Amino acid sequence: MDAMFTLRGGALQVEDVPLQAIAERFGTPTYVYSKAALGGAFRAFESAFADALSRVPGRADGAPQPLVCYAVKANPNLAILNLFARMGSGFDIVSAGELARVVAAGGDPGRVVFSGVGKSTAELEAALLAGILCFNIESVPELHRLEQVAARLGRIAPVSIRVNPDVNPKTHPYITTGLNENKFGVGHEGALALYRAARDCRHLRITGIDCHIGSQITEIEPYADALERILELVDRLAAEGIELDHVDLGGGLGIRYSEESPPSVTEYAAAITRVFGNRRQRLVFEPGRLFVGNAGLLLTRVEYLKPGPVKNFAIVDAAMNDLMRPALYEAYHEVLPVVPRAGATTWYDVVGPVCESGDWLARNRPLAIAEGDLLAIASAGAYGMSMSSNYNTRPRAAEVIVDGDCMHEVRARERIEQLFEGESLLP
Repeated sequence: MDAMFTLRGGALQVEDVPLQAIAERFGTPTYVYSKAALGGAFRAFESAFADALSRVPGRADGAPQPLVCYAVKANPNLAILNLFARMGSGFDIVSAGELARVVAAGGDPGRVVFSGVGKSTAELEAALLAGILCFNIESVPELHRLEQVAARLGRIAPVSIRVNPDVNPKTHPYITTGLNENKFGVGHEGALALYRAARDCRHLRITGIDCHIGSQITEIEPYADALERILELVDRLAAEGIELDHVDLGGGLGIRYSEESPPSVTEYAAAITRVFGNRRQRLVFEPGRLFVGNAGLLLTRVEYLKPGPVKNFAIVDAAMNDLMRPALYEAYHEVLPVVPRAGATTWYDVVGPVCESGDWLARNRPLAIAEGDLLAIASAGAYGMSMSSNYNTRPRAAEVIVDGDCMHEVRARERIEQLFEGESLLP
C-alpha cells in the first residue's frame, strides 16, 4: 500500500484523514483513494523515462518524449481520469463507453489509443469521429471493417497493429495477453502481411505498432524480450518502406500486493531505453494498475464473527460483487484493522454476504477484531470498482478521494431503487 496510507494516533488514515471519519460520513463499503498517491505514481513514471532517455547516447535534441496513455479499465472514475488528463495523460480505451468517460472527464481524444478484439461498427465510428490518436488493430476482419467505416465517413483512420511477440510474461494465465494462444492481437509472423494489407487501404494510415504481453508482470526480462522482437519487425517494415511514428509497449508492470518484488519504474525505464536506443519513434505506454492499484483501498465493516469447526469467518459488508479479484484470480489483498487491537489473534477467512462459496476477500488471516470493527482491504485501487457488479441486487460502493485533509465523494453509493428503475412489468 502507498505511503499515503499510514497508522497515526493508533488508527489508519489516508493522507490527513482518518478512515473512521470516512466511514462515519459515507458509510461502508467505500473505496478510498489518495490524490497524492495517484499523482505521485504518474509523475514518477514520466520522470523515470525522461531521465532514462536523456542518458541514451546519440539521442537527438527535441526527440519526442513518451506518451503515457492511462488504461481506463483499471479504474474509470471520472475524477481519476480528470486528474490524469490535467497532468497531460493520454488514455488507453477498450470500448465506446470508456471513450465517452474520457471525453466527459476532459481528456483529449487526440491522445487516445483504442485497443480490444471486438470493436463494433458503432464503436469504430464514434472513435473515428472523435479524432482519436490510433486504433490498435487486432485481426484481419477488424482491419477491413475499419477501412469500410472510414470510407463511408470520408475519413482517414490512423492504425497500428497489435502484435503478439509470444513472450511468456510469467503472470496469472487469466491476465497473460501476448502469447500466440491468447485471443489478443495477431501473431508475430503474420503481422507483416497485415501491415502490407493496411498499406493498400486508401482510408487507413499506418502510424505505429502495439504490443501488450500481460498484467501484473514483476520481471523486466519479458518486456525486454518483447521489445526486441517488436523492433525486429519495425526494421523489417522500414525495409519495405513502412515507417512508423510510434512504438506502443502497452502496460502491465506489476505492483506489490504481498511478497512480490516488482522492478521500480526507474529500473523498467532504464531497461526499455537501453533496448530502444536512439530510435526516432515515439514510445507509448498504457499503465493502469501501476498508477491506481496501491493508491486505493476498500473500507469495510465487520458484521459478524462466526466460529466454525474447520474455519472461522469474519463476515463483512463488502463482498465479491465489490471486489472480484480474490474470487476471480485467487488474488491476495492485505487486510488491515483500521484501529488495531492488542491481544491474541484468531485465524479468519474474511467473507461477504453474497450467496456464493467463492465470496471471499481474504483467507487464513490472523486478526484481532470484534464485530463492528472497520477493516481496510489494501491495494484495491485497480480492478476493484471497475469490475464491481450488482449481484444479489447489492448497490455498488461509494468512492472517495482524499486530498490532504479534505474528503471528496466522487461517486455516491447506489440506492436500491436505482438498480431496477430501468425495468418494467409485463402488461
